[in-house]
Amino acid sequence: MGQALGSAVDGTKVIVTRAPADDVDLTCGGVPMVDGEPTPDAGTADPGRLDGTLLGKRYVDLEGTIELLCTKPGEGSLALGGAVLTTAEAKALPSSD
Repeated sequence: MGQALGSAVDGTKVIVTRAPADDVDLTCGGVPMVDGEPTPDAGTADPGRLDGTLLGKRYVDLEGTIELLCTKPGEGSLALGGAVLTTAEAKALPSSD
């Protein structure tokens, strides 16, 4: 956890806040994410995977096995094993009355 990843097709950057023990197929814009800074022109985005990422949002898979914090937004959609990640819902805080 705490690993910084970058998109090979746009400016998206994320930090891994929860990860499974095994290696996974994490993509942005349909192209595998890279550890650290990607090289210029490292790939071409899939036009069907360009719904964008939002700064400061947490992205999760349906099973809750991975969570990513977007530190720099971009045009590519984040996906795990081909399944698009969704933004995490805010957790309700307990009442203080």
